[in-house]
Amino acid sequence: MNELLQCIAVQRSFGDFVATRGVDLVVSRGEIVGIIGANGAGKTTLLNIVSGYLKPTAGRVLFRGVDVTGLPPRALARRGVARSFQVPQLFGSCTVLENMMIALSLLVEPRKSLGRRFSDEALIERALGVLEAYGIAEQADAVVTNIPQGVRKLLDIAMATCASPELVLLDEPTSGVSADEKNALVSRLIDRFRRTSCAVVFIEHDTDIVREYASRVIALYDGRIIADGEASTVFADRDVVKFITGAVGMPHPEHRHAAD
Repeated sequence: MNELLQCIAVQRSFGDFVATRGVDLVVSRGEIVGIIGANGAGKTTLLNIVSGYLKPTAGRVLFRGVDVTGLPPRALARRGVARSFQVPQLFGSCTVLENMMIALSLLVEPRKSLGRRFSDEALIERALGVLEAYGIAEQADAVVTNIPQGVRKLLDIAMATCASPELVLLDEPTSGVSADEKNALVSRLIDRFRRTSCAVVFIEHDTDIVREYASRVIALYDGRIIADGEASTVFADRDVVKFITGAVGMPHPEHRHAAD
């Protein structure tokens, strides 16, 4: 079976506000799926439901054909679902290597004490190997508060994906990253995931990034999918132009004011 993720009539309400409205979605193994939509369209809510940070009001989520609706994030991570956030979730006073070792311990060896983690040579080597795979091993000894935003993003995603997931969910991976760093960051990520045949679903407001790297694009508006297909088809869709991109394209992330 090629289907990895299925969302069946997924809905989530916050009081009278409906964030997602009966979303049906299938993601196959190895797909690179970009999600676009204006603020409040339900993009982050959908990722939160799939990753277990929110329970749907209605509907089901299946992963590898098994109903995982409502499972907590840690349980889903151990099943092969990884999630990174718009704002990197890092330990600021620790080094890059220490952050990576903590992530590996929590996902792979949760019973080890913190003291034993930092003195475990095998764990150190494994953490360095992950950092090398993401191209940030040279920053291993740097304290997180002293590293550039692009490196923080890569470290956050490396930590989230260190247990070799089958599905990675990325919430605005280029948010806060300089224009010069964006393409290099996403190129490195996509290359890494393609080599491991990992499926990726990412939210992104930079349409150039979506066009370049997504093999499939999903457009959300008012909690519903209004277009789904190849980038050229979706960005030419009349409803996408009307409700999302407009005549001059989507707003730059720095100009957005509301949260999704």
